Amino acid sequence: MTETRRARVVEHDRCVVLAAPGVELVLDLADGYPIVRHWGEPLCGAGPDAVRLLATAAVPHSDLDDPVEPGMLRESARGFTGRPALRGHRAGAGFSPLFRLQGVRVDGTTATVSLGDPDAQLELEQRFTMTDQGVLLVDQALTNVGGSVYSVDELATWLPLPARATQTLDFAGRWLRERQPHRLPLAPGLRIREGREGRTGHDSTIVQCAMTSRTTTESGEAWGIAALWSGNTVHLVERDVVGRAALGAGELLEPGEVELAPRQTYTTPTIAVVYSAAGLDGMGERFHRWLRARPEHPRAPRPLTLNVWEAVYFDHDLDTLTRLAERAAAVGVERFVLDDGWFGSRRDDTSGLGDWTVSADAWPGGLGPLVERVKGLGMQFGLWFEGEMVNPDSDLYRAHPDWILHVPGRRPPLARHQLVLDLANPEAYAHVLERVHAIVSSEGVDYIKWDHNRVLTDAGHEGRPAVHAQTAAIYRLFDDLRSRNPGLEIESCASGGGRVDLGMALHADRFWTSDQNDPLERQQIQRWTSLAIPLEMLGSHVGPTVSHTSGRRHSIQMRAVTALFGHAGIEWNLLEATDEELAALRSWADLYKAQRGVLHSGRVVRVDHPDPSALVHGVVADDASSALFAYVQCTTSPGTRPAAFRLPGLTPDARYQVRPVWFGEPGVAQNRGPRWMDDGVVATGAALAAMGLNPPILRPEEAVLVVVTAMPAATDL
Repeated sequence: MTETRRARVVEHDRCVVLAAPGVELVLDLADGYPIVRHWGEPLCGAGPDAVRLLATAAVPHSDLDDPVEPGMLRESARGFTGRPALRGHRAGAGFSPLFRLQGVRVDGTTATVSLGDPDAQLELEQRFTMTDQGVLLVDQALTNVGGSVYSVDELATWLPLPARATQTLDFAGRWLRERQPHRLPLAPGLRIREGREGRTGHDSTIVQCAMTSRTTTESGEAWGIAALWSGNTVHLVERDVVGRAALGAGELLEPGEVELAPRQTYTTPTIAVVYSAAGLDGMGERFHRWLRARPEHPRAPRPLTLNVWEAVYFDHDLDTLTRLAERAAAVGVERFVLDDGWFGSRRDDTSGLGDWTVSADAWPGGLGPLVERVKGLGMQFGLWFEGEMVNPDSDLYRAHPDWILHVPGRRPPLARHQLVLDLANPEAYAHVLERVHAIVSSEGVDYIKWDHNRVLTDAGHEGRPAVHAQTAAIYRLFDDLRSRNPGLEIESCASGGGRVDLGMALHADRFWTSDQNDPLERQQIQRWTSLAIPLEMLGSHVGPTVSHTSGRRHSIQMRAVTALFGHAGIEWNLLEATDEELAALRSWADLYKAQRGVLHSGRVVRVDHPDPSALVHGVVADDASSALFAYVQCTTSPGTRPAAFRLPGLTPDARYQVRPVWFGEPGVAQNRGPRWMDDGVVATGAALAAMGLNPPILRPEEAVLVVVTAMPAATDL
């Protein structure tokens, strides 16, 4: 059991060891069912007998006479009294399965464990794949081998935690305030985070974490588990009466949603499992490297994007939008996106949704003149859709009122004046696919912003729960659209960040991180969304001077620095911008294009900063040859001199040139700033990590950006 430079899976003495650099999971099958003996740092050659012996615990009086480890399945039949991995029944019978090992197969970096319970008439296959980046992917498939229907209530993936994991971290939120961190003691009992919106949801935890009391973003151990699924999910943490703790995740199933007929199989969503000995940033780096290694991950430089929603809303006018496109191109925009309001009777959000034909009222000459001008200016053209939804006031609904998700005999309550199309209905699916494809192919659309503006309630198909089928359908729809239109890119939006998850990351090219364009609010949203999703997939835009969501006024510096750390763009009516603001935007756009290679491939660093009034974060190139860091003054500092901020992650003995960057007028509250702000400074990576930089005294809600570049080896300090 030794660390390797690439992932590997070995089987020895009824143990399967799944290893990658910095992580090892030991799956013991000697007792006839899967028990995780170790999940953490590599054990450096410890043999199976030693691992089993080290894992043996004392037996208290209150325990079973012959206690056994519950294993991954946590079965009541083995004496476990916590939440089992499989919950289900066969008309009340078969409620307590007892699986036994039938076989194990190791193939490259994948181990497949086959289990069965002849009495419950069930077979279970567990597939474990260790990626080179140290992300363990777990898939389970349950097959009904009996002669009657078996109802699946839950099939979750559980992994045990060591005793030193005493805290949990998950994320909650709402529209405009997604993915806010909640760090709590790992208390006795069960903590459940359920998502029941039919989509991931603004309140969803993107990953469920456990950690030691000393773990920070930069250091310490962290364990994480996440469902690769965009429908209903459940993430779990449990400490049982014995004191054992575990993390779990799976799909949240409605009653009767999965009813297995004889020989039918339910396959769970993939569960991603991550361990880091380098803090939460180490966990994030594993997720990022894994997603970036996929062949379908976006490779081309992420184009600077302008979306027109907050510029014009539903007020579509060819002259205005043409002038906006010309101004966007002048500041360096590379992709121009026309948002809601171009189709059917859609002059506001009460009608027309579902009628995917260009509106003759809003666009009497069609979209062609705008598309031609946009592409003539050297920009890509993007278009907004919300293909899963329909307004009751639409031609589509009047023709097919039966095409919605619903419970027979009633219509679900409206949300934003809309209902949800049933994509499990083959006719509805084909209609949406053909209409969207027709627009994309005929109008020369390079990019889709795909929205999802309401939760799913009463989500039924032919009288049965249908969130699972609806989620599988949207994955298939995205894949079909891209197959029919090579090069097409798709952004996943759901009232902003309502469908941001690792499952959708496998089918979309970009997320609209949040409808919140206030840069102060965006700091935490982007900081924690990027724990799982790499920056190049997270849309981050420069909003207007006065935020449309919060009413706050922010400098161009604060807005630009915040938007830089992602797939950058603009959400602002540039026709209202001043000459000074346009010049600042041009400077920012030039820097983004020069630095996006680092921003979109480097290591994200969330610096542990002692001053709670400020946030510090950055991205360091993989070879540590360059970096960008932001110091953000969120509120007034408790001291008259703000604390120095460190720049970790650079090569200790290399020398670096550090220079500040301002877009527009510096937002300093007092002008006697530190001397390095004038002409920069040259220092070693060790000095920058240990001593850091003294920030200028900024006004609240202001930021400074520093660009770090390695100097030639012979450069003297």
